[in-house]
Amino acid sequence: MRIALTALSALVLLALGSNFALAEQVTAGQAAPDFELRDQDGEIHSIEDYRGKWVALYFYPKDNTPGCTTEACEFRDNIFAFRSADCQILGVSLDDEESHKAFSEKHGLPFPLLADTEGTTADAYGVKSKIMGMTIAKRQTFLIDPEGNIAKHYEKVDPDGHSRQVLADLELLKGND
Repeated sequence: MRIALTALSALVLLALGSNFALAEQVTAGQAAPDFELRDQDGEIHSIEDYRGKWVALYFYPKDNTPGCTTEACEFRDNIFAFRSADCQILGVSLDDEESHKAFSEKHGLPFPLLADTEGTTADAYGVKSKIMGMTIAKRQTFLIDPEGNIAKHYEKVDPDGHSRQVLADLELLKGND
């Protein structure tokens, strides 16, 4: 029975093939992969630019979709708490700079949205995926410590309340410094 289920599972995965990302994800304790990406204003950002600070690096599927808007606006609404905790928020999707600019302006987002149009950063973090033929970044967040290491990885993110969860975990982690 176990062999039959394994064979069936393999057939299902083979049939669905391109709908699943098989890239290896980075995990807590590993160095955060570096990147160079442009934000909504054309400025280049690198993880190294934030050495010495905490970083909440959140990946999201698409600008102006309901869940992505909820998540971005909650990070916006908690911006002063993140600044007080010396934590930089960086949003990343596969959308281009123009899309990010419109999204940021529409919702008054006071943090960089990084355009990973080639998907190389999403690949490096193991969050690039295909859903119904469309390549996106899965909704996941990485809390990166001041030394540039992944302190916490959020694989399952509910956009509603996620920002508060990251803040609470940040305070706990900073208490352990």
